[in-house]
Amino acid sequence: MGKDKLKPKLFSVIKNYSKEQFTKDVISGIIVAIIALPLSIALALASGVGPEQGIYTAIVAGFIISFLGGSRVQIAGPTAAFATIVAGIVQTSGMEGLVVATVIAGILLIIMGVLRLGNLIKFIPFTITTGFTAGIAVTIAIGQVKDFLGLTYADGVKPVETMEKVKAIADYIGTINYEALIVGVICLAILIVWPKVSEKVPGSLIAVIVGILMVKFLNMKVNTIGDLYTISSSLPTFTLPHFSFALIKAELGDGVTIAILAAIESLLSCVVADSMINSKHRSNMELVAQGLGNIGSVLFGGIPATGAIARTAANIKNGGRTPIAGMVHSVVLLLVLVILMPYAALIPMPTIAAILFMVAYNMSGWRVFKNLVKTSPKSDIFVLLITFFLTVIFDLVVAIEVGMLSACILFMKRMSEETEIKGWKYFDDENDPDAIELRTVPDHVRVYEISGPMFFGVADRISDITLKDFTRVLIIRMRGVPAVDATAMHSLEGLFEECKKRNVTLVFSHVNEQPMKTMEKDGFVDAVGRDNFCKHIDDALKRAAEL
Repeated sequence: MGKDKLKPKLFSVIKNYSKEQFTKDVISGIIVAIIALPLSIALALASGVGPEQGIYTAIVAGFIISFLGGSRVQIAGPTAAFATIVAGIVQTSGMEGLVVATVIAGILLIIMGVLRLGNLIKFIPFTITTGFTAGIAVTIAIGQVKDFLGLTYADGVKPVETMEKVKAIADYIGTINYEALIVGVICLAILIVWPKVSEKVPGSLIAVIVGILMVKFLNMKVNTIGDLYTISSSLPTFTLPHFSFALIKAELGDGVTIAILAAIESLLSCVVADSMINSKHRSNMELVAQGLGNIGSVLFGGIPATGAIARTAANIKNGGRTPIAGMVHSVVLLLVLVILMPYAALIPMPTIAAILFMVAYNMSGWRVFKNLVKTSPKSDIFVLLITFFLTVIFDLVVAIEVGMLSACILFMKRMSEETEIKGWKYFDDENDPDAIELRTVPDHVRVYEISGPMFFGVADRISDITLKDFTRVLIIRMRGVPAVDATAMHSLEGLFEECKKRNVTLVFSHVNEQPMKTMEKDGFVDAVGRDNFCKHIDDALKRAAEL
């Protein structure tokens, strides 16, 4: 508990803050703001709100979450994960409903942080987060087909659900506007090719400029943001919504969904960032900041926000190492809002669609998805697929509920089967001829013994395995592990990568039947090398001595 204190990271890093780091943070903040600008507008439109509301979100939530957050480098703002949920709430309950739902979510996030529930997120299996993330990516892509192809729907046709959108696309495919398609395809090509040309200037900015120039100077009949939305460059203003008991009751479910999703997304982003900068985030402080950031965002005309993995990674790549970078990104966006916002009216809708196609592609994680389908136990594949299809066909709430329920039931089934067949194994060192105390372990070798099933609830303990500078061989003893699931496999792969980075050879001793099958199916055995899987601890120590 002591480690994860409720103290913003900014207050810790500011003590040893240098002028050089300030310069780096400012530059990184400006670059991230340039990346965030077209994204914030695109995600606001995908969420069914006005373009400036995406920028309000990045300004207000981005500033609060950087200022008070538990991560050094997290950049927050509107993200694709929320787009379909927000669009649904706005359609059924209007902005008033969205504000109430997000304020509820914010309060829940603050309570979760204060009650130190930041670590509970690890109990959401990797298969579920992968399934719903891929599902959201598909729903976003489907939502952009209309603008990308320039389709014209009849009056009154305003599909909200993904399946309704698919039907509308099929019904009106004959109204395709080839000029819009040309703009969309060219912008998409720029987004795909540009990163190979330059890392410094974001491709989305180039795509926006090219899209505007094409439509303006070639007199193309293509819808722009200005044709469909009125754009305001006024500053975000504070408005208190009208809270009524009926509205709170109606929006409670949405509030819980937003809170859970914001917590998962943000903490996942923090974990990814930690691995990139070798740091440790404070998960409970991050949840409190996310809560305050979301409340601030909607009270100033924005939409729900969360930590954004892509923008956070861009911040790290450009040298941002303290929360100052995130605060600079918000201030820069505020200046852009006042000075450049009227020009956003010129951005063609197919360009926005192309940007969101790329967002959907990058968040889909299809390689991980494919790998899980190929390599995981059947029960994990079932959970992954059911979460994915329910996200696309119904919505995220149904998907997470059913996914979690299935995961728990199948996990209990798997554990009960193991327990029935083998019973628990306890190792009493005094009477154990294989006890490590009876062996001589060379200095350059570390031995860890894992006992009990390795599943999503305990997978993070693998990160407790530490390596000394002089360690050359790490032996993992698994005689007491009856079963391994996909999340634990993911953590073992992470450990293997860490060992590779530090030139440490990983050796396994006494791997039981189910873990061995899972590891073989995953390709992990071949990656580590079959020679490094030993039957007995003595063989493993002998192998370590050879190495």
